[in-house]
Amino acid sequence: QVQLVESGGGLVQPGGSLRLSCAASATMFSVYTLGWYRQAPGKQRELVADLTSSVSANYADSVKGRFTISRDNAKKTVHLQMNSLKPEDTAVYYCNARLPIHLEFPQRQYWGQGTQVTVSS
Repeated sequence: QVQLVESGGGLVQPGGSLRLSCAASATMFSVYTLGWYRQAPGKQRELVADLTSSVSANYADSVKGRFTISRDNAKKTVHLQMNSLKPEDTAVYYCNARLPIHLEFPQRQYWGQGTQVTVSS
């Protein structure tokens, strides 16, 4: 069982920055693929970015060049640095963890409780 706890959300003006953090309780943390998803009101949850154990990152087109995902295996944390924020980035952001398919199939998905990010002037 993996528990994920997000922090770092809040209200920011357009063009501003926020850094989200997610602390995990998991053995073998370093082998997990970690990700950030978001869900805006009335919309489906969507992938923002994810990062494999080999530090291969994948980003949604809408955040490329503005957001950076990173991980610290020693501290069992994953971060999302968000720069040049736009009003359309407003959503609840969720941390996600899953084992690679070659280690677990079907994959179990673990989720945090979510943290609100609001971009508004």
